[in-house]
Amino acid sequence: MKNIIVFGAGGHAKAVIDTIEKTGIYQIVGIIDGLKPSGTSFYGYEILGNEQCLVQHEALASSGIVAIGDNWTRAAVVEKIKNILPRFSFITAVHPNASVARGAQIGSGTVIMAGSVIGSDTRISEHCILYANSVAEHDTRIGNYVTLAPGACTGGNVHIGDYSVVSLGAAIIHGKTIGEHTVIGAGSTVLTDIAAYMVAYGTPAKALRARVQGERYL
Repeated sequence: MKNIIVFGAGGHAKAVIDTIEKTGIYQIVGIIDGLKPSGTSFYGYEILGNEQCLVQHEALASSGIVAIGDNWTRAAVVEKIKNILPRFSFITAVHPNASVARGAQIGSGTVIMAGSVIGSDTRISEHCILYANSVAEHDTRIGNYVTLAPGACTGGNVHIGDYSVVSLGAAIIHGKTIGEHTVIGAGSTVLTDIAAYMVAYGTPAKALRARVQGERYL
């Protein structure tokens, strides 16, 4: 098994670690999290320190995944890692109970959790999260740093821009576009395109206010 490092020691990291363990492909050799004391344990794995310790641990592992739920924060950590250790590579973790159809593509740094369904010829870009029982149907295009929460689903040919979030149980009908940095509220039904930098919710979903780049949604 390939040695990897996981970045993050919060609730989301537990779900990512479970997915990694279930794949049987990778061996987690440590956790990077600057908010936890080095040498302590998280979910059975040692906290190695913060991102600055990457260089000294390069011989231990030069691959891994950023297990941070917030899209913008995850992106910032990815950039920090690239600056500290440009040779570091990001894995893709797909739970064995996920369904990935023929022709689907999944970018590096992305995690696909149990029960998720990725349809034929769908493209999931880098550092995305598809939580349990989410669905991205055929020919859908999902940008970088996108989150589909548990139970979120899209019809076919949906486009979702970078850094956007489709919250718990929300549904997007076929052929619609969600702009970048947009949040679709829990339980919403999207029947029309939603512009970038918006918070939209309801059935049918409507854009109710603007949001700014990096604004927290968790």
